[in-house]
Amino acid sequence: MLRPSHAFAALLALAVPATSFAATAPQSFKGEYTVSYLGLSIARATFSSRYVGDSYAIDGTVSAAGLGRLFDDTKGTISSKGIISDKRMTPQVFRADYTSGKKASMVDIRFSNGAVSSTQVVPAPGKRDPKSWVPIGDGDLKSVLDPMAATVIHADSLDKVCGRTVKFYDGEMRADLTLTYASKGSISVPGYKGDTVTCKMGFEPVAGYRKGRKALNYLKDKSRMLVTFAPVGQSGVYAPIRATVGTQIGPLTISAGRFEAAN
Repeated sequence: MLRPSHAFAALLALAVPATSFAATAPQSFKGEYTVSYLGLSIARATFSSRYVGDSYAIDGTVSAAGLGRLFDDTKGTISSKGIISDKRMTPQVFRADYTSGKKASMVDIRFSNGAVSSTQVVPAPGKRDPKSWVPIGDGDLKSVLDPMAATVIHADSLDKVCGRTVKFYDGEMRADLTLTYASKGSISVPGYKGDTVTCKMGFEPVAGYRKGRKALNYLKDKSRMLVTFAPVGQSGVYAPIRATVGTQIGPLTISAGRFEAAN
């Protein structure tokens, strides 16, 4: 199983904010998700976000579940904090702590002036083969979003959710993720019943990855990835409520079991 920050981010890290967000009162959102493969549950995730003025805080938990626990008993916590300014979400700190069996791991990313200022990964990555590894350049970590900050969109309406690209960084890999309009619809889950918009997602690795990796090539060239967004109350925030990603072994699906906003 992918480590929690990578797995959830690969499915849900999708968008750059489109408009500024200035709440007159605190806005909160809670979501509960199930990750499934061929209809069988393999992981669960819960997320809560809070927006106060121009600041935001997002916290989540991810754990293996069902069939997934037979292969990798991974569980962890993820958090992201930052501000919303100049019509953009600007992360300040991202952290993921997780365990797989008895092995503990951590990813800590710090930001300054809209760019990554430091990255700490424990255990540290091994030595890379310079012949196959695409290193991260000086300009690759400017105006990037962390895995949690990239799961929400600020837009004027459902019509403006798609049609954007995000520079995404998870502590190792930099990738560009694009959203293009696919369709409109509606959905009913505990906490929300109403309109949705579905975007097709494209994936383009930029740096921090090994050339020739089959899984990445499949995501880039062959995978069909769709993400459905719904509004979080009247906040102007839109969050994923369902996502499907085609993989070499079959489709992965993330679906919300609960999706609700509360003041």
